[in-house]
Amino acid sequence: MKKIGIIIGSNRSNSTTLKIATLIQSQINSDSVNTKLINLAEINLPWLDEPEIPAKNNYQLESTKTWQSTVNQYDGFIIVYPQYNWGYPAVLKNALDTLYTEWQGKPVSTIVFGSHGGFQAELAMSLVLQGLHMHKLPVNLSLTVPLDAKNLTDIIASHQSDIDQLTQCFEQLD
Repeated sequence: MKKIGIIIGSNRSNSTTLKIATLIQSQINSDSVNTKLINLAEINLPWLDEPEIPAKNNYQLESTKTWQSTVNQYDGFIIVYPQYNWGYPAVLKNALDTLYTEWQGKPVSTIVFGSHGGFQAELAMSLVLQGLHMHKLPVNLSLTVPLDAKNLTDIIASHQSDIDQLTQCFEQLD
C-alpha cells in the first residue's frame, strides 16, 4: 500500500486549505493508496535555523529531525495550498526548505486554489519542486474558490475526474 502525505500548506485557523485537503483525502483513499493529512499548523516548525544547509543532511535541531522523520514515512505527497498575492504561504516554503534530500525523487501533485485560481502560485511552486528534485505528477489541480464560497464539496466534485486520475497515478507508483 502506498502512503501519501497530504500537506496542508497554510496555518490559518478555520483554514479553507484544511477543508479542501480533507475533501480531497476522502476521494483519494483506495485499496492501494492510504493518505494522511500533514497539518503544518500542528507541525509548528520554527523558521529554518539549522547551522548547516539542508543539502548536507546534518540536522541538529530536534524539530528538523522530527520533520525529517515525518517526511520519510511517505511514498509521495499532495500539497494543497492557497494563492496569496500571486505566491504561496511562507509556512509552506519554510516546510519545504527545511529539508532537501528527503524530497528528492518523491512523487508530488499540487492542488492550488484562490479566488482567481492559482496560476502564479503554481508557477512559483513548480520551480521550488524542481529545485528539490521532486517528481511532479501529470495531474495537478488549480481550483477557483470564490471568497464567499459556501460549498467546497461542489467545487471538488467538479474536478472528480482529475482526482480519479491522481488516485491512479499514486496507485501505479513502483
